[in-house]
Amino acid sequence: MDRKMTTTKEILFKPSKLGKLEASNKLAVAPMTRVSANEDGTVGPLMKEYYEGYADGGFGLIITEGLYTDKLFSQGYRKQPGISSVKQANSWRPIVESVQQKGAIIIAQLMHAGALSQYNPFANTAMAPSEVQPLGEQMPFYYGDGPYRLPRSLTTSDIKEVVEGFVFSSLLAKQAGFNGVEIHGANGYLLDQFLTQYTNLRTDEYGGDLVNRLRIFKEIIEAVRQSVGQDFIVGVRFSQKKVNDLDYEWPEGESAAETTFKLMRECGVDYIHTTEPVLSVPAFEGSASLASLAKRISGLPIIANGGVVEPQLAINVIGNGNADFVSIGKAALANQDWPNLVKRSEDTNMFDFAMLAPIADLENSKRYLKNM
Repeated sequence: MDRKMTTTKEILFKPSKLGKLEASNKLAVAPMTRVSANEDGTVGPLMKEYYEGYADGGFGLIITEGLYTDKLFSQGYRKQPGISSVKQANSWRPIVESVQQKGAIIIAQLMHAGALSQYNPFANTAMAPSEVQPLGEQMPFYYGDGPYRLPRSLTTSDIKEVVEGFVFSSLLAKQAGFNGVEIHGANGYLLDQFLTQYTNLRTDEYGGDLVNRLRIFKEIIEAVRQSVGQDFIVGVRFSQKKVNDLDYEWPEGESAAETTFKLMRECGVDYIHTTEPVLSVPAFEGSASLASLAKRISGLPIIANGGVVEPQLAINVIGNGNADFVSIGKAALANQDWPNLVKRSEDTNMFDFAMLAPIADLENSKRYLKNM
């Protein structure tokens, strides 16, 4: 485990820099898919109240659920919001403006599902680095059923379109008023599929050694940065574990972290967001946590995610310098006012998976919380 340091909860509520902006505290809402958009990918009727609730609840930073980036192969789930058109982007404006007026920074997470696509009205096949059927089965609480489809391998021309999709959606996010974007490179989705050896069997410049497997990250981040400028926040998210593979570890171990996080610094990202089952557990045997490695190697602001229920874990991770922010997922679903409750030393609700049953949408969550 990372070295522990005893400190007080006040450390969570100190302002902290992210890019050219300053967040009011070190507490972030983690990106969580809520399948509550309209069928056309625009913001659904409950989404404004949902995101406002986190801003009212004291979170200084809000990262949206993953937004699909093009009308080709990026959509992963039915009723997933997109940011692939002006109409979709404009539907976010009321949310963005309200959250910012309440004092929070809001970042759009950009996501391409790749082989893990469970639903895509724009295409009848999924695309991936290689024709490898994903492990596991689709997630029923995101409208999935049965095994994942065998994807088709992306051509180099397709990869160029993927990059262009991230750039276009970044520009749309900026025009919609978001404070920044987060490139979703984690959890088994497309970019993580390039990074993962068993899903990337390519023999061209996007496959083989780790530098080649990271090439698409480099191309996307550099193209996005060039398009949005230096004042717009650009972050990237990494994990080892995947939604369909909870056991995976980077085979190169700590050297993979060295290569990956150095490259992110060179590409000019403003922060790295790491997610693990428990954010303080060593990423590799005899090593430090993924967040701690990212901090030491890159020197960038780090958002750490994973397993925070009570404030002491967040206090320890921030206090010992292993991260600059802590992002909260399940505990935030059960407590949209988690920061305010912690600040007042009040009890928090425990997360219950019944909140996500039978579908992990806002309607079910709202009904559950109302009946508590």
